[in-house]
Amino acid sequence: MAGAVLAPLPYAAAPEALLWPSATTPAIYSFSSSSFRFARSRSPFLGLRLSYPIPALRRRSAGRGPRIEAAARPTVLVAEKLGEAGLALLRKFANVDCSYNLSLEELCAKISLCDALIVRSGTKVTPEVFEASKGRLKVVGRAGAGIDNVDLQAATESGCLVVNAPTANTVAAAEHGIALLVAMARNVAQADASMKAGKWQRNKYVGVSLVGKTLAVMGFGKVGSEVARRAKGLGMNVIAHDPYAPADRANAIGVELVSFDEAIYTADFISLHMPLTPTTAKLFNDETFAKVKKGVRIINVARGGVIDEDALVRALDNGTVAQAALDVFTVEPPPKDSKLVMHENVTATPHLGASTVEAQEGVAVEIAEAVIGALKGELAATAVNAPMVPAEVLSELAPYVILAEKLGRLAVQLVAGGSGIKGVKVVYTSARVPDDLDTRILRAMITKGIIEPISSVFINIVNADYTAKQRGLRISEARIYRDSSLEAPLDSMQVHLTNVESKFASALSDSGDITVEGRVKDGIPHLTLVGSFSVDVSLEGNVILCRNVDQPGNIGQVGKILGEQNVNISFMSVGRTAPRKQAIMAIGVDEEPDKETLKKIGEIPAIKEFVFLKL
Repeated sequence: MAGAVLAPLPYAAAPEALLWPSATTPAIYSFSSSSFRFARSRSPFLGLRLSYPIPALRRRSAGRGPRIEAAARPTVLVAEKLGEAGLALLRKFANVDCSYNLSLEELCAKISLCDALIVRSGTKVTPEVFEASKGRLKVVGRAGAGIDNVDLQAATESGCLVVNAPTANTVAAAEHGIALLVAMARNVAQADASMKAGKWQRNKYVGVSLVGKTLAVMGFGKVGSEVARRAKGLGMNVIAHDPYAPADRANAIGVELVSFDEAIYTADFISLHMPLTPTTAKLFNDETFAKVKKGVRIINVARGGVIDEDALVRALDNGTVAQAALDVFTVEPPPKDSKLVMHENVTATPHLGASTVEAQEGVAVEIAEAVIGALKGELAATAVNAPMVPAEVLSELAPYVILAEKLGRLAVQLVAGGSGIKGVKVVYTSARVPDDLDTRILRAMITKGIIEPISSVFINIVNADYTAKQRGLRISEARIYRDSSLEAPLDSMQVHLTNVESKFASALSDSGDITVEGRVKDGIPHLTLVGSFSVDVSLEGNVILCRNVDQPGNIGQVGKILGEQNVNISFMSVGRTAPRKQAIMAIGVDEEPDKETLKKIGEIPAIKEFVFLKL
């Protein structure tokens, strides 16, 4: 959240000489993190890709543009049954290992050979799994909506993206919830069992009507809202409780959002659609059942753990709860002698919420596409431990994403050794109001650009926030409004490293900060300011920055030295304060000059200082 203050985590010994945590300096962040390395390309996401060991993408300069080489195919471990349509998609892109019903030990033994893991609800992806992957596992795909069986903290710390498939089974789960609602109200399961036992008990199985009854939908997300729509069609009065649901969305389908206590106190039927979290675990317990309307009926197609099952048995026995219809249980499958399952007033199904032919295929395709996209480097809209940045925003910001990382990498190389980075300020100049400019991913990439070149830790968008906090790095941002007719999201982006010494004194602005500024021109990131000097440099390859006296012959001397060593110049730009005064010369080179070549450049009398930068 913008402006949220997060205390830095304890500092652990690390090789980063330039990052010094401060016990008194908080870390300020405005984004969640996600997990990709960016490389240049002409795709809508400009090569947004994961950096995993296999396959890697290696960029080489060849002629006028980059050439991308594909290495070995990635390996995807499918640990639970997945629809054939999804497997077919995966096999076109990766090596697929379908190994079901693995124990934790077996999963840990396999995972270091895998780049992605796909599970349903039965496989626990614990910290031990991420540790055993030794950094190779980069994507965990949950074939379904719930992600309570995946340790998100461990995934984030290891830089692993977690994606789910929340939409494909929405209708199936909602339909099953309605099926259980109706079956429970009319005693369908019990009457069917009675008939199969040779009995005819019409008087015993008198049900209740749904018309005019109040249904409380607890959790007004995708499934909850679809249940509400269908219940309205059955003539029910629908209320809902969800602390995060917008009232206008509920009102649009004729649903009133109410408090938790009001919902359970007034409802004739309660349908649960909330995730299992520490807050919701055993939320429906003895205390909650004491507040409900006597004779309430409960449906659960969400997560078994949100109900204290022993408490529900007691509520059924004493008549507080008239009936329950359950598709999910705390332990699945439940014990064969489960009092809850065997209770005569309980209708139970074995987690069939998503079990339709259409939903199974849909989930398989959705999760396969998300995992493949993530391995290709496309930030999935269903990422659950990354910023939920819409695809159109990602596409629009793609060149600025590369600019952000390049500026971070350039700025950190200008810091003198032993000068610790304590603060970073990012300044965006834009014609857009803050609500129309989502900069979370830009901040993440600046963090990546600053930390990764001076660290043995690989930084990606998933763990950028966590890693920066761990090192006590303080990041703030500011925005400058500039009236412009351009449709571009940003006019410019500045990165300031505060209170540091610079190995290139000209990079210091009047405020004493190392300052670099960039813009995007024709889709290409450019460096436009170093310190107080204006330049115009395409941020590709390597750059030599020289501060020199503005006089004839400097460019020719530098070009001659580089040419003699077969170092190709890709561009050159000069910015100066005034004619015959101080100037900054920026020279782009395709190859890295050796130390002797750089020494010769530094010996040119007119050159007062220079620095070689890898971009």
